[in-house]
Parts: sequence; C-alpha cells; structure tokens
Amino acid sequence: MLIGKAHKFGDSISTDHIIPGRYASLRSNLPELAKHVLEDADVNFAKQVKPGDFVVGGNNFGLGSSREHAPLVIKMAGVSAILAKSVARIFFRNAINLGLPVLICDTDKINDGDELEIDLTAGTVKDLTSGAVLATGKIPAVMLKILNEGGLIDYVKKYGDIKV
Repeated sequence: MLIGKAHKFGDSISTDHIIPGRYASLRSNLPELAKHVLEDADVNFAKQVKPGDFVVGGNNFGLGSSREHAPLVIKMAGVSAILAKSVARIFFRNAINLGLPVLICDTDKINDGDELEIDLTAGTVKDLTSGAVLATGKIPAVMLKILNEGGLIDYVKKYGDIKV
C-alpha cells in the first residue's frame, strides 16, 4: 500500500519538462539533476515533493525522448508512483524497469494536494481527501515482481531471468 500527496500536472508533460535541457550537463550527477525535476512544469515541485508522494498527469505523460533519466530522477526525488490518463510507451517501460510504478486511470477526479492511497496488487487508487475510488486495472504479475524488487536489474540479479 502506497500513501502520499498528489502533485498534479496537465497533459503532454514531456521528458524535457521532467529534465529541462539546460541541465543536461548534470546527467552524470543524478542527485543534483533531481533537484530540478519537473522544474519547467512547476518551479516549486522539487522543493515541495516529499518521499512517498505521487505525480499525477493527464494525457501522454512522458512523451519525447527516450531518456531513462526522466523516470529515474522522478524516483530519486521521492515519488513512489505516477498516475496518468495515458503514458508514452518508452517512458512507461523505462519507469517499470527502474522500479517506479505507473498507473493508468482517469485522473480528472484527483486534485493537486489530495492524499491518495494506492493498492498496486488490487489495482485501485483511493482519494483519501474526496473519497473517490479509481480503478487502474491490475498490474501484470511479472511487472509487480519487477517493481517489488526495485527494478529490472535487481529482479534479474535475484532471479537470473524473467519468468512469465
């Protein structure tokens, strides 16, 4: 069970919003890069996000380049999951491989600052502020195992292969 505060963004949050290009030189210094995560979408996000919080997007979250740094710095900032109406395919795969859950659901009922409770196994999101319950669909078992191990590298180190 994950519990945290929603930080809501709109549609089409790109990897350039997540990692502004002017900080590309920090790609070898990820802790420093994480201090600027989502700065072009919300200048205060990196200062306000707390461990366990959630990023909530609209349509097409994570579009743009295939930089795996984008979901990695979101995770390093303390975010425990991303919720969005839709997510760019490569961003989705990179996030799961890095151990960052991405849930697809109707995010219109979630407001910025709402307290959320996520059950990854059941595939539900409960908005503790409004009482709304959102279905996300169940995450496939192999993906849950990858997320539970902290990402694909740790999963393969432990199990030696992907067992479907």
